Amino acid sequence: MSLFLDALLDSPLDDSIRGVPPGAAPLRLRDVGAQGWRPAAGDMALPVLTLDEDAFAANRDLIFAYARRHGVALAPHAKTPMAPQIASALVEAGAWGATVANLQQAAVLLRAGVTRLILANEIGGRASGERLGALLAAHPDADLRAFADSPAAVETLAAAARAAGRRLPVLVEVGAGRAGARDRAAVDAILAAIVRHPGLLVLDGVATYEGAVATADPAETAANIAVLMRRTAEAFALVRALAPERPLLLTAGGSAFFDMVVAGLVPVAEADGNATLVLRSGAIFFHDHGVYERALGALDARQGFACGGATAADFRPALRLWAEVLTRPEPELAICGFGMRDASFDQDLPRPLRVHRDGAALSAEGLRVTRLNDQHAFVAVPGGHDLAVGDIVEFGISHPCTCIDRWRVLFGLGADGRVRSAYRTFFG
Repeated sequence: MSLFLDALLDSPLDDSIRGVPPGAAPLRLRDVGAQGWRPAAGDMALPVLTLDEDAFAANRDLIFAYARRHGVALAPHAKTPMAPQIASALVEAGAWGATVANLQQAAVLLRAGVTRLILANEIGGRASGERLGALLAAHPDADLRAFADSPAAVETLAAAARAAGRRLPVLVEVGAGRAGARDRAAVDAILAAIVRHPGLLVLDGVATYEGAVATADPAETAANIAVLMRRTAEAFALVRALAPERPLLLTAGGSAFFDMVVAGLVPVAEADGNATLVLRSGAIFFHDHGVYERALGALDARQGFACGGATAADFRPALRLWAEVLTRPEPELAICGFGMRDASFDQDLPRPLRVHRDGAALSAEGLRVTRLNDQHAFVAVPGGHDLAVGDIVEFGISHPCTCIDRWRVLFGLGADGRVRSAYRTFFG
């Protein structure tokens, strides 16, 4: 364990952190599990966000098994939880490395001892390049690869390498819909810019992101991704011609269409014989009750999850939001104590799963969140449901990437529903 992580476990928690009971004596992060808190019993200050650790572990084992079966590596995207404890644990469990989106995320993981990183984004101009160089100089053990989708991005990375005093591996980004080189001419220009800096930059492979070309039409999405995979393979051939001996990377893969990446790029890596395909899926470890639930349902519908009899339906939502009923001002309305400051709402509103009252779990059937204010959730209550003030409602969320970022601490639950760990988040 890195000194940073060890110190993190000794960092204090008090009631300035959501979830910690008011008036509780400050305690260390590592001692949270000894408190025996159960959110369903009202032991914690609500609202609180929790991680079902058994579900998370099952999801981890399932996606790792898929990766082994298909001969690919995993660099889970750290932007989903931005919890260095989680990123470090995934690397210890067998992940190739981790993915980050910007310099702040890279700095956090490097301090935590996660040294093999994919910087899956362009970072800006010369000043940003010099900041990256300073970061790399401060972490001489860093094994970081960065994206470039233009000659300007290449010059930024050259500035980083110059400031770091060492060569920097570069991945040529091919793309559509967001960042990435759009055609052969753009790829050629990137390659020419890289080879102009032989003492600073190293061609290390090709990157893309298939989620940027997805649409509401599954057939159109599949066609778009197939085209992107062909363009990525063509760019890889150009890189290989310039780096005939170097082990290279191919990298892509979010949490919704990674099967199409495997189908399109595993044959390329296998034919090359000296390349590794690295998937960057991150949200799949958490799953959800919404956008990824639908995405993995679609994955099964196209029979895309080939893993020894397992299906994508075997992934389990691991995040829960717990909140009390504050008032029942109308017969068919309840106001619960959470809102836009606490939960994601860009894809779907949270989903009521269970009601907890005096140690009993009751049905939440018919309950539905209709809208959110900053710190209030409007819940439609069907006639005959006896939802009462003080009941604790357990919600599932949609889109973990825009939910966890609202929380400074994510509490891990054991199978008995008691908190057994706590994860500090570092979203900046």
